[in-house]
Amino acid sequence: MKRKTRNKIILWSLAVTTVAVLVGGTIALVLTAGTWKAKIKKSQEKICNKGWECSGSKYCCNDTITDFFKVYQFENLFAKRNTPVAHAVGFWDYQAFITAAALFEPQGFCTTGGKEMQMMELCAFLGHVGAKTSCGYGVATGGPTAWGLCYNHEMSPDQTYCDKTYTQYPCVEGAEYYGRGAIPVYWNYNYGAAGDGIKVDLLHHPEYLEQNATLAFMAAMWRWMTPIKKSQPSAHEAFVGTWKPTKNDTLSKRLPGFGATMNILYGESICGRGYIDAMNVIISHYQYYLDLMGVGREHSGDNRDCAEQAPFNPSSKPDDQQQQQQSGS
Repeated sequence: MKRKTRNKIILWSLAVTTVAVLVGGTIALVLTAGTWKAKIKKSQEKICNKGWECSGSKYCCNDTITDFFKVYQFENLFAKRNTPVAHAVGFWDYQAFITAAALFEPQGFCTTGGKEMQMMELCAFLGHVGAKTSCGYGVATGGPTAWGLCYNHEMSPDQTYCDKTYTQYPCVEGAEYYGRGAIPVYWNYNYGAAGDGIKVDLLHHPEYLEQNATLAFMAAMWRWMTPIKKSQPSAHEAFVGTWKPTKNDTLSKRLPGFGATMNILYGESICGRGYIDAMNVIISHYQYYLDLMGVGREHSGDNRDCAEQAPFNPSSKPDDQQQQQQSGS
């Protein structure tokens, strides 16, 4: 090879290397600048502290639950829970609810958005709780929606709800995984996942949810705030509107609103089956609580039902007692 040709090749190689280094440096600078920008934005995000109830979070800058939900309102919403015919007399109380909520308010539970949205989420969550723990019936005194928190566990379970094929949370000998809690938990894998979520060994001690009202509310709030799968919204996200549906969600008629919360919590046992009673009862509790809280059912939001929604997670088990609370990611 001639010396001139070799020198040209060397010069071109050096030029290309220099350009690559410069371009790489520019990209690195851009990435570094972007990283710093994100860090600066995060550091500038306002964080608030409001004592024991809510601290160390941007959500604590909003009203907290005790700012708009008082003892007398809790008593009004669940007026019949301590009547002699109720099955959990003396179990459920306001302080247990607020103590449990303090763990989730920094995550945005009833502290997301303005006051109206916060109150709507409270009523939405309690709508599920009331409907799932009610012993009201059509001609019950005060109407069927006045009897929320009548139960804290399934009264006559016909099985132990042990799925031996689920090895991540294997059944514990002697434990029975029938429905317990504010949004009743069923099956060993759901007790295991909820226990991990609230850092209590519910797999070995499922009975805790019918012995301690704070834990019962905590398990329900954890379910409300936690997606079934990472690619899916939590009930909280679906309700407050931070979830952005995919094209597939839209085609499946899954849109933000109260209806989607039923889909997430109960799946095909409630949703995609038309305007069935089981779905309407949950909606009626939500709207009843909105009225009692002074928000009004006219502010119950869009997409209130899930009558035509395809389920997020079709299940092989047909009843709602498994609550779709799979621990898959």
